Amino acid sequence: MSDWMSCKKILCIRPDNMGDLIMSAPAIRALKETFGCTITLLTSSMAAGIVPFLSEIDEVMIFDAPWVKNANEAGVSNFYQIIEQIRQKQFDAAVVFTVFSQNPLPSAMIAYLAGIPRRLAYCRENSYQLLTHWVPDKEPYGLLQHQVQRDLELVKTVGARAQEKGLRLKLPKNVWPSVNQKLKEMGVDMQKPWLIFHAGVSERKREYPQPLWIETGKLVAKQINHQIILTGNAAERTSIEIIKKGIGGIVFNAAGLFDLEEFITLIKRSPIVVSVNTSAAHIAAAVGTPIIVLYALSNPQHSPWMSRGKVLLYDIPGELRSRNEILQYVHQHIHPKNISMIRPDEIVASIRDVLVGDCDCFIPAMIPLQTGEEIF
Repeated sequence: MSDWMSCKKILCIRPDNMGDLIMSAPAIRALKETFGCTITLLTSSMAAGIVPFLSEIDEVMIFDAPWVKNANEAGVSNFYQIIEQIRQKQFDAAVVFTVFSQNPLPSAMIAYLAGIPRRLAYCRENSYQLLTHWVPDKEPYGLLQHQVQRDLELVKTVGARAQEKGLRLKLPKNVWPSVNQKLKEMGVDMQKPWLIFHAGVSERKREYPQPLWIETGKLVAKQINHQIILTGNAAERTSIEIIKKGIGGIVFNAAGLFDLEEFITLIKRSPIVVSVNTSAAHIAAAVGTPIIVLYALSNPQHSPWMSRGKVLLYDIPGELRSRNEILQYVHQHIHPKNISMIRPDEIVASIRDVLVGDCDCFIPAMIPLQTGEEIF
């Protein structure tokens, strides 16, 4: 839409996690390249750490929205404060990025109350004055697409197009010497091959069971003969130590030992990463590292984008599934049925296939989905 061509200050609202923000980056890039604008991001404290590595973003504002699962609780005063801070910046437009199971209207209300004249988002119902540019949300009932594509299609409605649709992270400094030193101090032999097991995950429902991580590690040590570096955050160090001790041998617990820039560098230098579906998988996709994703059937849109590797599916126990009605619909009608737990030997076979290149290892844009007998 031609009225967006004059927009030189755009607010992008993505109030959830790091992986979600990485997947929205190509659409944010499309806005920046098409309109020649500056981009300010409104996001959570959980996602803000990745912003210095996203060249599309010029400025960040942090707000832990009460309608998103956050570690920090936002009070009413914080709500009014962020609205006033946004108002003072006099943005020309705002774009709200969401997963199909999220309601965009609370975020749109912030932009509306801050007086931003153009407000774009997907929404199921008519938002009337809250959105000046309303895109009816057809997902997941008539359409289902990867999160990156979903966001690109949203900004395309106002004329923004990406020249390059891949994920990318910039690393302004060379921190490999620091990473290398920490690995050596842990006992990693840098002259021998190694790989990453990222067992940490932000939600319990997406955990791959500890006993199976242990069994997988033992098979890797026996059949592939790689050292294993276990990663996660500092809070996960104790649980990851259990996996380390269970595997035994040349296994190292690196949970909480690297800052984010070092962690990205570690992933970039690794020949392959084995991870649950969390931010580590999207970081691997953004830096070009092959990834084996142990993909819990939560949101089907979030496989690694334009990446090499394999996606191995497993179901979430009924008691841990989301109570969100849309995600329940997806699980009942769209997710593949009768998915059993991933066996450790399947993981090891996938690692071997990707490492030696004996397979078509380009991850498809969407995991296999079905409704009745039809595949999306």
